[in-house]
Amino acid sequence: MPRATFALGAALLAAAITAGADTRRIQSPAGQVMLLELFTSEGCSSCPPADRWLSGLVDDPRLWRQVVPVAFHVDYWDSIGWPDRFAHPAFSERQRMHARGGVVRSVYTPGFVARGEEWRGWFRRPVLDVASPPPAGILSLDVDTATGRIDGRYTAAHALDGPLELHVALLGFDLQTEVRAGENEGRTLRHDFVVLGHARVPLDGASPRFHAATTLPDARVDAPRRALAAWVSRANDTRALQAAGGWLP
Repeated sequence: MPRATFALGAALLAAAITAGADTRRIQSPAGQVMLLELFTSEGCSSCPPADRWLSGLVDDPRLWRQVVPVAFHVDYWDSIGWPDRFAHPAFSERQRMHARGGVVRSVYTPGFVARGEEWRGWFRRPVLDVASPPPAGILSLDVDTATGRIDGRYTAAHALDGPLELHVALLGFDLQTEVRAGENEGRTLRHDFVVLGHARVPLDGASPRFHAATTLPDARVDAPRRALAAWVSRANDTRALQAAGGWLP
């Protein structure tokens, strides 16, 4: 890929910019943006500190430019007394897929996956290292905010074999829950980066250029503030090749 194209991607730095009256563009730089996944639950007493730490990334200058955080609420704690309204079986299954693929050693909460690797270091020293990202190519999405249509394009940094998938997650912010049962009974929990809807579609094209069309996932819960996270991975592989994110109106 010409160096000028990489420079353009780096200049845009994953910012969400208005490409038209109803179109929002979200674009990654050429270096790999870290997809940071938190698997959490309102029914888990050890999860609130992880949720609060993740919320701190809302004001981090690296947000969307170097890191795209997402919080998957799992449902396997629901049976102990408090059903998490953000939880979904598919989110628990994604964590199990991480385990089957060798990304994580076991399924637990709070559990972090950073750039396709288990991040147990959060429990000892929660400092996020996003330095020296490898080249990954440019992921770009045009979001029609009136219709919800998304046009995605991915130009890889090098030739890739096998089918690819585009993942799109609608994120909710400034969400609060008064927990009335379970391990967190009596606490008011605040959440950001909550995955309210997640979809994946195959990418078409030939390496290194791919494209896909989809729509914003339906949100099961309303949120005062929303953002979009997207990432590209190989089919049946949970590890992201490139990620992008940005705020929605």
